[in-house]
Amino acid sequence: MKDLYQSQRAMRNMRQAAMQRGVIAILDVGTSKIACLILRFDGPERFRDSDGVGSMAGQSAFRVIGAATTRSRGVRFGEVEAMAETERAIRTAVQAAQKMANVRVDHVIACLGGGMPRSYGLDGQTGVEGTVVTEADIGRVLSACDVPDYGEGREVLHAQPINFSLDHRTGMADPRGQIGNELSCDMHMLTVEAATIRNLLHCINRCDLELAGLASSAYASGISALVEDEQELGAACIDMGGGTTSISIFMRKHMIFADTVRMGGDHVTGDISMGLQVPLAQAERIKTFYGGVIATGMDDREMIDVGGETGDWERDRRSVSRAELIGIIRPRVEEILEEVRMRLDAAGFEHLPSQQIVLTGGASQIPGLDGLASRILGHQVRLGRPLRVQGLPQAATGSAFSAAVGLSLFAAHPQDEWWDFDIPAEKYPARSLRRAVRWFKENW
Repeated sequence: MKDLYQSQRAMRNMRQAAMQRGVIAILDVGTSKIACLILRFDGPERFRDSDGVGSMAGQSAFRVIGAATTRSRGVRFGEVEAMAETERAIRTAVQAAQKMANVRVDHVIACLGGGMPRSYGLDGQTGVEGTVVTEADIGRVLSACDVPDYGEGREVLHAQPINFSLDHRTGMADPRGQIGNELSCDMHMLTVEAATIRNLLHCINRCDLELAGLASSAYASGISALVEDEQELGAACIDMGGGTTSISIFMRKHMIFADTVRMGGDHVTGDISMGLQVPLAQAERIKTFYGGVIATGMDDREMIDVGGETGDWERDRRSVSRAELIGIIRPRVEEILEEVRMRLDAAGFEHLPSQQIVLTGGASQIPGLDGLASRILGHQVRLGRPLRVQGLPQAATGSAFSAAVGLSLFAAHPQDEWWDFDIPAEKYPARSLRRAVRWFKENW
């Protein structure tokens, strides 16, 4: 626990040093693509304090000066599987972005979609030492939170205070400077498998880069795809990527739950490839041009040339109706959405005051998906694109870039985490089990 706390603090310090130099790279290591953005921090706003990450946070503080993507290799379910291939792909993306930006970067902030994330809701309370709440009091109340025994081989990726209460007043974002006696705090903690982090770190180090921050891609997507009101009132962001579908729930501008479904757009492509007996690259092309999830009478008549290069003339001239293609795509998409619904139900999503769901990520672009999703999930669903940030090339403004853009906002204005405060050394949190997300039914 203690070394984790130290390593996260070290990454925070490294991030600040990189920002003082003015450039930092953002790396989204996904199953289907690796995206790299290079940010330049300029102007007096560079060190402006902000209260957490609002949806417009950091808009004027940075600009994207380089961007590149490459096909991901060696990554499966959002986790590094083949070290050398992933290293090559990261190097390719970073070098192309550096060339466009005409600058060399040493520090990267990365996000990961795998690692089997698990959410916990913690709470703690303590007396205020003086009459006014100080930074030290916040450190003490965070250390008083009961940390569950989250198991061997897992590490804490996020530990964010979400809500403070001082005496009888609750719903405070930052109680520093307020007068009171009894301070309590609700915290959201996200753990992931340590091996996933170690493998990614190893890959990044082998590319001669230093890791200056790490975030969950579910969190990053939520920051960029949810508008400010949705982050405030309660909304879920579902980021449908190639190998995984990430789910995050936001409330009061903080993430209060995250999970992943180990299925995504690549599984749909695989189904098309098997169903039509075509290579994966061709299945991807057919999905992109003709895919859909809702068949109409017209689709029986619209024929798609499957084509092929097998040399067998009959086989290479096959065609299928669009209705048949939809018949292959729809069951898998329904399966992914059913899994998402189970995760949202387990998190108690229906207890939130607002139940907006935002779909983003590359696989969310299948036509008709929002209608099918609102039927299966039973809530309002809209398609989300990432926020506009300065200097972002047009090619990187689509929903496939939600996590990369969110990570840029996270880099510019990270929210307070547990390790940003001095925790009394003798009080590294005790461990007693407290189930996730129960507290927001009681506290909001």
